[in-house]
Order: sequence, then C-alpha cells, then structure tokens
Amino acid sequence: MLMKKRIALLLLLSAGSFLLAITDESSSLREGMTSGDPGIRSISAMAFGADGILFIGDSKNATVYAVDTKDNAKVEKATALEVKKFDQKVAAALGTEVTNVTITEIAVNPVSKKVYCAIQMADGTPALLRVEGDKLTAVDLKNVEFSYIALENAPAEDAKDQRGRSLRPASIADLGFYDGKVMVSGLSNKEFSSTFRMIPYPFNNKQDWVSLEMYHAAHKKYETFSPIRTFTVGDVNGKKSLIASYTCTPLVVFPLEDLKPGTHVKGRTVAEMGSGNSPLDMITMTKGSESYLLMANSSRPVFKVKYSHINAFQGTITTPVEESFAT
Repeated sequence: MLMKKRIALLLLLSAGSFLLAITDESSSLREGMTSGDPGIRSISAMAFGADGILFIGDSKNATVYAVDTKDNAKVEKATALEVKKFDQKVAAALGTEVTNVTITEIAVNPVSKKVYCAIQMADGTPALLRVEGDKLTAVDLKNVEFSYIALENAPAEDAKDQRGRSLRPASIADLGFYDGKVMVSGLSNKEFSSTFRMIPYPFNNKQDWVSLEMYHAAHKKYETFSPIRTFTVGDVNGKKSLIASYTCTPLVVFPLEDLKPGTHVKGRTVAEMGSGNSPLDMITMTKGSESYLLMANSSRPVFKVKYSHINAFQGTITTPVEESFAT
C-alpha cells in the first residue's frame, strides 16, 4: 500500500534531495568495492554521495552499503515527474499489485536528477526503482559494485522493547552524507540507546558514535531511547548543526562541534510539532535571502519553518505540552 504522505514527500524531494554535501568526484570513491550480490535484506534509509554512489541503510543486516549506480551523467535540469497513479506505476514496474508494495524511502541523485524509490514487497523483499519522468526501471541489487560496513553495537535481531516489539528495525532510522561521512541515526544496544553514527567514506572500519538525549514536551520527559527519525544539517546561530526530529514530533538542534566520539550529548529542543505524528523526511530550502526547513509528516501537512525563527530562539523547551496533539 502506498501512503499519500510518501507521494507528498516525492514531490518535496524532487526539488532537492537529502544530500547534505558532496566531495569531489574521484576514483577513490570506489575504493574497496567488489562486484556481486551484497545480500541487502531491507532498505530502511538512502542518501546519495558523489558521482552516483548510493548509500543504503539495511536495518535487518544492521549494515550500510555503498552502491555504484553507474548513474553519473550530469544533468542540469530534472525531468518533470508525473505523480498521478504513482502507486499503480510502481506496482506495474515490479509486476505485482498495488497492495503488495510499500514505498519506504526516496532519494534524488544530484548528478543525474533521477529519483530512486525503495520498495518493500508484501513478503518483506526489498526492491529499488529508478524514476525518470514517467519511466520506472527496476535496479538490479543482486549484481552491483559495492562496499559495506556493519554497525557496531547494533540491537540483536531478537532484541525487543518493553512492548515486545523488535528493536532491530530501528538500528537504522535515517541516513545522510555530509563532509565525507555517512551519518546514521538509530538505536544501539547500549543503556542510552539513541545513537548517532559518523562513518568516514570510503569505509575503513572506523565509525564514531555519540549517544543522544533530548526533552520531549509531548511525552513530558527527557528521553535517551527514541531514535532520530529524520535529520539534516543546517546553520543555526552561525554553527553547523544537526537538526533532528523524533516521533511525536519534537524538533531538536545539536551543534556538530558537540558530537564528539564516545560522548553523551543533550540536544536543544526548539519546537514541538505535536504528538500522534511521525516525521518522514526533511530538507533545507533557500528562497531569496531566507532559508527554510521543510519536513514531511505521517499525520500532518508539510511543515515549513524559517531558520531565522530557529535562530531567534536561544533557549530550550523544558516544560510539558499538556494538551494532546498540541504544538
């Protein structure tokens, strides 16, 4: 089943992908890659680096893959997308019915301007589609050039929370690429399990991580267990900062300079977008002299927040929101 909010997100990301920054094109980007079947079991998050390199976060394997899409012909202007009956087009491209497909993630190749959609089939099998105009093409994930890194201290496959739900799917909640590093939000098996990882690319077995804490006004408490559901990097009061959102929907700022490997970091909650909602994705957009944070949601319209308003709020929210679903 295709969620309407994912259609809105497709429109949002067609204008600008969640690519935080890219390095110069170089053969070193493919250092350590091998050819074959990487054994991807799920596509929980995706982001592009440079020169058509696609990073795939596989929460079932608790692994991040770098895949060479071979899609690196530079295009200045993106082809217009026709989103009507998109779920039917996705199902037709995969030779199945609409009820058998769920779009789990979307990313835009900044080089070719093509949209990539990750699909989960009804039996749990992942699939990847390349979208160009009204043409949808299945991407072969069984025979690619790739490299990978397994996450340290990921939740075990049989680990469960207090409600008996599996923790493994949250080992990778979101993924981005910034300043030569793959950034991964999710859970670890540590006491303070909300974790943010910074993994240099090309992969060299090094991965830095921090544990996170924030005040959740809708839940009326500080939390160290909830993973960041979506994030981006932006300028807040002159500092490069991680801007993150969680389920039920606090907006939290972490200056990047505070994310020192092996530390526990408390974020600054700058807004509460309301409970009963989960953020899907966010980007930064500049229009004229004003920069905006745009965030797609499961149960709310797309939020548009001026960075100037975030900058103007110097404090942090530490008091509960008493009314259900209030902002």
